[in-house]
Amino acid sequence: MNKDLKKLINTIQHNCHIADARHAGDYTLCVYLLKMREMYRWEQGIDFKTMLTTDDVGDWLTEREGVWDDIEEQEYKALSINNQSYEPFDNDLINTLLDDKKLVYNAGLGIRCRPHFFIAELEKTIKHEDYTVFISGKEYARDMAAPAAMAQENNIFIRRESLRRVIWEILDDARVAGLDNPLTRAMRFYDFEGDAEEALNKMTEAEIEYVIEHEIGEVKAGKLLGDGWNDMTVKLARTQAEIMLRAIRDHLADSITTLPALLVANEENDKSAASLHFYFGNMTAMRKHLAPSLMEAYQQWHEIGDLKVLEEVSNRSQTHWQALAEKVADLYATSANADEIELFIKESNL
Repeated sequence: MNKDLKKLINTIQHNCHIADARHAGDYTLCVYLLKMREMYRWEQGIDFKTMLTTDDVGDWLTEREGVWDDIEEQEYKALSINNQSYEPFDNDLINTLLDDKKLVYNAGLGIRCRPHFFIAELEKTIKHEDYTVFISGKEYARDMAAPAAMAQENNIFIRRESLRRVIWEILDDARVAGLDNPLTRAMRFYDFEGDAEEALNKMTEAEIEYVIEHEIGEVKAGKLLGDGWNDMTVKLARTQAEIMLRAIRDHLADSITTLPALLVANEENDKSAASLHFYFGNMTAMRKHLAPSLMEAYQQWHEIGDLKVLEEVSNRSQTHWQALAEKVADLYATSANADEIELFIKESNL
């Protein structure tokens, strides 16, 4: 790796540190510590089989928080490529310049308008109709959140390394809890007891397909909802209404692509049941709260193996979520506040 590329990576990592400094407080203490533990694992190149203790991470965490104190108020740095300076959110231009280096870069906004940055090896580019999927591998710079996937306009970024880490975090927590739940059910389809690393690789490969389906659904949902939906979400940032709006959009996206794909796969191949279990196990609390009939249909499928109820709920999901989104947008247009929007959504479950 040449000097200029190392400098670019260091600048991107610096911007990641600024984002972490500003948004670490968005997490509960427990979630924060878990994310920092895995950030330490990534930085040090420690495999998932190695258990980390508080002593391992403690000094590093104290040092990192000291760095954050020094840079929290700084502006995000411009990126230097070929002796030219570029704004850090100019993704399309930056990726055009990085294409011959087989690298992919992304800067975007996540929940609570939190900036995310990463640069990684570009494994594959896939063209789908009028959008492009970028699948990345080894990551050279990332923030503590490191979302496994993100859709921006007609571009979809899938981060294999981050997806692998996210899957491990989710499954490890489920395994430690020792309960019979959708996640532990998904794990039973893979040999985590015999070879955890290989099992994780196989599961990640299987789940990438459905992560892509979700992000394609995000692109299609975005076109249905229009720019006004994003504007409303930003205006309601840091409220319960924002979390609800994001859950509605996720449900709409999945009703268009992910859930139908999972159901078709399960009709054709029993092994796809692992992905269906993982899908429901990975669903956020808010999404479960807004779709009790979907969760009941999953439980019925798990208990008796009949997909009919799930298919029935899936068939009416898109209409429900799209209609709900339109009503919420109309309500917001009448100057309804966050509390009023929250109350309306709570009374409009699937």
